[in-house]
Amino acid sequence: MYTWEELETACNECNKCELHQTRTNVVLGVGNRSAEVLFVGEGPGENEDLRGEPFVGRAGKLLDDMLELIGLSRKHNIYIANIVKCRPPGNRDPHSTERELCMDWLRAQFSLIKPKIVVCLGRVAATELIDKDLKITRDHGKWYDKDGTIFMALFHPAALLRDPHKKPDTFVDLKSLEKMIKEICEKTYE
Repeated sequence: MYTWEELETACNECNKCELHQTRTNVVLGVGNRSAEVLFVGEGPGENEDLRGEPFVGRAGKLLDDMLELIGLSRKHNIYIANIVKCRPPGNRDPHSTERELCMDWLRAQFSLIKPKIVVCLGRVAATELIDKDLKITRDHGKWYDKDGTIFMALFHPAALLRDPHKKPDTFVDLKSLEKMIKEICEKTYE
């Protein structure tokens, strides 16, 4: 079991896969380290790699707006992480071996945070954490109980920027998330 400081050091020294060769920064995560709600994306993009923080570009701004709609904030009551901690070249999806090799870091974050709810942002995170056969267009907004932790998949904010027609479905999913948080979380809205 890591402390946060040990985890940061280990991630910064990681060279388990080739992604470490082209990274500017390891993007461990951001937010409240004792949050009851954890958001997980697939991996950092160019802006995230440069700043060392997840979801900081246009998709990050949209995510912040989405969170604000239901009283959430990366600064106060959630934590945001990614499946892989280093940017895949050209913002491609992380390969399965890269995801597998990086999963120990996310497991360590789970152990430290102990979230009650995990929100997977996009297909890659959802198929990795919820179900390999999950189809984001079919299964977004559905709830899954995995050993007492509740999971949901949302469309990735970048997908919403590419296809704004998905925004109404995402609003419904966000309201469902808000309701679930109020039902099972004790301190998220304090």
